[in-house]
Amino acid sequence: MLARELVAQYGGRYSEALGIDLLSAKSAEIYKWFLAAILFGARISEVIATKTYREFVHAGVITPQDVVDCGWDGLVEVLDRGGYVRYDFKTATKLLQVNQTLLTRYEGDLNMLCDQENDLVGLEKSIRALGKGIGEVTVNIFLREMRGVWPLAEVQPAPIVIEAAKALGYVPENTQNDALVLVLLKKKWQSEGMALNDFADFEAALVRYGKALRKAARAKKMVVNNQVH
Repeated sequence: MLARELVAQYGGRYSEALGIDLLSAKSAEIYKWFLAAILFGARISEVIATKTYREFVHAGVITPQDVVDCGWDGLVEVLDRGGYVRYDFKTATKLLQVNQTLLTRYEGDLNMLCDQENDLVGLEKSIRALGKGIGEVTVNIFLREMRGVWPLAEVQPAPIVIEAAKALGYVPENTQNDALVLVLLKKKWQSEGMALNDFADFEAALVRYGKALRKAARAKKMVVNNQVH
């Protein structure tokens, strides 16, 4: 399957699907994606995370100051309306801490945070330092769609991306180096005449394909287990 066919079938950037214009590089748009990435970073379904983000938009809670002003009880209400019930208390606490830190250290501007860093390691560390609960998964989700926006945002592919790429034959099955996987995937994308600024679309499609593979594997395992019993 061609890379562009994969994107056409499974969809591109999550941010674009949410109506967020990351390529504008505007601080307001980047923050919206950061908020969404925090929601996507928990062990919760993509459908619920998407619905919850839309509830934040509907409530007008789309800036760091909005989040702080909303308060813990208000955040829990928004999260619950989105179906984010399992993690509502913990996420409300995390959002308050992260956004207060973002306001205090960087005037609520993630572009300012990025401008103060010299490399990817420092960038990732500063994002995680915004608050407890911002882990590697959330940082990877956020930064992989910042490719083409922030030059430093060259994170390694997530395991699910690598699984999908190998399953589709985009990279050799025995490739162990994540950095090499990224190089090969970029070459694949460019070989079809696609711009690197749009590589995040390819990566997002690989995430969705990887999720479909895992879902199919779980279903198959359940069938086998039922047959055994």
